[in-house]
Amino acid sequence: MDADSAQQFAREWVKAWNDHDLAAILAHYAEDVVFHSPRIRMVTGRDIDFVTGKDALRSYWAAALERARDLYFEVDHVLAGSGALTIVYTNHRQQTVAETFVFNAAGKVERSIAAYG
Repeated sequence: MDADSAQQFAREWVKAWNDHDLAAILAHYAEDVVFHSPRIRMVTGRDIDFVTGKDALRSYWAAALERARDLYFEVDHVLAGSGALTIVYTNHRQQTVAETFVFNAAGKVERSIAAYG
């Protein structure tokens, strides 16, 4: 992934989140996506830190968006990698978050890992 493509993805991804547009957010992800985040436990109340598949991701993020109506992300850095990128951003709770996205051959996110500072 080149720097321009990474920046474009980051702009579109953050806009979808800041608009609270779940369909636009999910449009970036493959059907078989695996998403890891320590926040999954807090939102779902289950002892898991990942979800598998777009339907499970949709359910998790719908619940998360419902709980965080003031959600807003501000991009700090975008780092391009080999078939991957990392967006470092500040969220509405003033936490620093680094989210890494690994893309499949179709250009959709197949794995994503969120880490919180």
